[in-house]
Amino acid sequence: MTLSRRRIVAGLGALAAGAVTRPAPAVTRPAMTESLIVPGGLTPEQLARDERFWAAVARQFQVSADFVNLENGYYGIMPDPVRLAYHRNVDQLNERSSHLLRTAYKPRADQIRDRIATLLGVTRDEIALTRGGTEALQSLISGYRRLRPGDGIMYADLDYHSAQYAMNWLQARRGVHLARIAIPEPPTRQAVLEVYERALGEYPKAKLLLLSHMNNRTGLVTPVRQIVAMARRRGVDVIVDAAHSWGQLDFTLPDFDADFAAFSLHKWMNMPLGAGFLYIRAQRLADIDPLYADETYPATDIRSRVHSGTMNVAPFLTADAALDFHDTLGAEVKQARLRFLRDRWVHQLRDLTNVQILTPDEPDMYGAITALRLRGRTSEADNLTIADELMTRHRIFTVARTGMTGGAAVRVTPALFTSADDVDRLASALRDIARREA
Repeated sequence: MTLSRRRIVAGLGALAAGAVTRPAPAVTRPAMTESLIVPGGLTPEQLARDERFWAAVARQFQVSADFVNLENGYYGIMPDPVRLAYHRNVDQLNERSSHLLRTAYKPRADQIRDRIATLLGVTRDEIALTRGGTEALQSLISGYRRLRPGDGIMYADLDYHSAQYAMNWLQARRGVHLARIAIPEPPTRQAVLEVYERALGEYPKAKLLLLSHMNNRTGLVTPVRQIVAMARRRGVDVIVDAAHSWGQLDFTLPDFDADFAAFSLHKWMNMPLGAGFLYIRAQRLADIDPLYADETYPATDIRSRVHSGTMNVAPFLTADAALDFHDTLGAEVKQARLRFLRDRWVHQLRDLTNVQILTPDEPDMYGAITALRLRGRTSEADNLTIADELMTRHRIFTVARTGMTGGAAVRVTPALFTSADDVDRLASALRDIARREA
């Protein structure tokens, strides 16, 4: 794709100083700190290397100068137009209180669902808003109703721990058998497909598979469509965890051909904390139970599959500002930039024989997130030590991750505000650590 025109992000209004009367509860989109102009005539890959442009993007974020933040997988902070809109929406919610919740919010929520559904290539009636990807996964897993005692369920070592816990809960409550898949290191596309093919063949009683599109431990991106197809041939349903991939990678839901999926909005879509959604293909709604037999909505309404009580709706009132920011850059450009940053630091370490990069270089199998370990340093304590040294000595924030069959590792996650100099600094620090440990 060539970016053939200039796209300018500008707010639809500025924050007024002092207290004002706000007659309408609609989202306010404040002006950015500066206009962000996306140059035309460049491919996403060419734009990904334009540090002057990405410095302008970085200025849209308020980031601590105390350290280089390379742990952005936990929460994707808001750029200024989103942050300012959120502040305004919190004030508005506080001022209008129950009146907003009982009147204007409901049609706004439908508009948000419409916009999310359009971006993903599905319909509003297949989307239900949640307080995050975890709640979406828990609702899908706990509500899956096609299990009988003796059936099998499956997940991989790289899948999200809270989703694993929910699958374990199924084992305890439904009398089903659990199979755990170990993803090989270092993985390749073919090796991942073979692992799932073999596991599905070895467990013919399996009925449900949890599958991470991009896992939060190593950042491996799995070939979801092919795995969903091989599972479907065996009568196995798949719940796809796309919490980390949407907004980081360029895809739509038809690309998966999946019936069930969970998403986060406060990671790579840069919405305020407390926002996500689940997807259920319309024809499969009856296979997920209403949550706690909820009667707020009829059983034919996907919203009956989530019950969060009285939610903080300010994050969802801010959805348009976040999705505007995403649309201005575009999924292809975001993906290209994040892969460029990942490649830049990873390729500087490839000559070090004692550094293991746990995410492959195949372009469709990674994004921003990548994990590494020093050979032989597989304990959690080992990797906490490395992360601590990166922070205390080099002022680079990363995080140790556990749960992989091959052992613990250090996870590195750049963001849109990360510069090439930031990842060069990481590479230099890791080379120093690796040489001392060789």
